[in-house]
Amino acid sequence: MPRHPLNRSAPLLFLLLALAIGSLGVSLMTGSVSIPAAELWRLLWQDDGSVHYRIIHELRLPRSLSAFAVGGVLALAGLLMQALLRNPLADPYILGVSGGSAVAVLGAMLLGLPLAWQAPMAFTGALASILLLFALAHQGSWNTSRLLLTGVVLAAGWSALISFVLSLSPPMQLPGMLFWLMGDLGDALNPWLPLAVLLIGIAFSLWLAPALNLALLGPQRAAALGVRIRRLHIIIYVLASLLTAAAVSIAGAIGFIGLIAPHMLRLMAGSDHRILIPGAVLVGASLLVLADTAARTMIAPMQLPVGVLTALFGVPVFLLLLHKSYGERA
Repeated sequence: MPRHPLNRSAPLLFLLLALAIGSLGVSLMTGSVSIPAAELWRLLWQDDGSVHYRIIHELRLPRSLSAFAVGGVLALAGLLMQALLRNPLADPYILGVSGGSAVAVLGAMLLGLPLAWQAPMAFTGALASILLLFALAHQGSWNTSRLLLTGVVLAAGWSALISFVLSLSPPMQLPGMLFWLMGDLGDALNPWLPLAVLLIGIAFSLWLAPALNLALLGPQRAAALGVRIRRLHIIIYVLASLLTAAAVSIAGAIGFIGLIAPHMLRLMAGSDHRILIPGAVLVGASLLVLADTAARTMIAPMQLPVGVLTALFGVPVFLLLLHKSYGERA
């Protein structure tokens, strides 16, 4: 009797969970002050009043958990958009959703709005970008190639608006805006909001997983099997916007995590979204935690924007995965 798909994929999910925990451990131990694994484990639970305890709990642990949450959120947003378009090249960064969210947040910064406005402005920008994308690409019928091309053009338009906003910014404000725009977790010391958004996103996505699996068959066959396609699309629009907005408002525009993580896992685990959702979250979270660890240690005491490293890593890895994928099909 064949085993259930979840049972077959359990070893892979446990391996990815171990990878995620290991990446957090590496992040907590690595820095200008190295902390051994045995001491780290003790200091996680025991306050001995030492400098190492303060380094872990006031600096590294909040930042590492923020990186974990943002990486998981980006991977989940990318997976949802790939399911919506039925195309593994879909990603909030490439389709311009991150760009729309970034324009809204930079506009709030330029106007001097309070910090509490960043999250709602980011959500508004992301949702407006998704709606604009589909409005421009819809010409009688959905075409994923047209959607992707429209998204690339839309991302270029948002990039031009970002440059315009930066050109209007005061000189004292410009460096911080540029560093945030390239993707930065230096100020992400409150991980509870992105973790809450991640848990909500996982719960909703797992609820949608059966419909997402049926949607892979095509809209007509999925509708014949009882899937309410229009409602599914609206839920994905809103959920992907919320996830993208949470990531952008906390860490800026970080690219390629939402593109690479789902694609890597799909090559290993197939197309069952009950497995892809938790697995992609763990892969994306691990990638961003390790990238952020490298960003703050490579040229210490200076720090690199983590978005630069994800792009440098993401471009060749994605090209390799793309070549492997199409090679196997051929």
